[in-house]
Amino acid sequence: MAIIRHNNKEHSVEAPAHAQLYNVLRTRCEDLSVRFGCGVGHCGACTVLVNDQAQSSCNTPLWSVDRAEIKTPKDLQNDPIGRVVLEAFLSEQAAQCGYCINGILMRLTGLFKSNANATDDQITQALMRHLCRCGAHSRIIRAAKSARSQLSSATAT
Repeated sequence: MAIIRHNNKEHSVEAPAHAQLYNVLRTRCEDLSVRFGCGVGHCGACTVLVNDQAQSSCNTPLWSVDRAEIKTPKDLQNDPIGRVVLEAFLSEQAAQCGYCINGILMRLTGLFKSNANATDDQITQALMRHLCRCGAHSRIIRAAKSARSQLSSATAT
């Protein structure tokens, strides 16, 4: 059994220790905001925050997140930084089909939690493992820079 804190709610999870966090979130916690992509941590669709650090959930075993704080896209609007990132994406219309966007939102939220003034290169590096098949990359980068600008202004005051 593992205990995880998922979007500010504690769950006692009966599952094998090697169960994928992705599967636990979707089946045991009924959180369908976590998307499945490649299953090996290369596409970024399943990204969540584990103790405020972006991490692929498809290749994260349950045992490694016992007693961890897990945040998913479902709770993004309740996080001050996540809300800024989400609003920037809406403002820039940065999603086309939207399948990859949940993971990208989580990756950028994690980045800005650790560094609200991330450079263009740091933003690009953070998004390197995220696959957007629709080609919305330029809007995604614009939204990320917009969020950074808003967060930088907020921390400067």
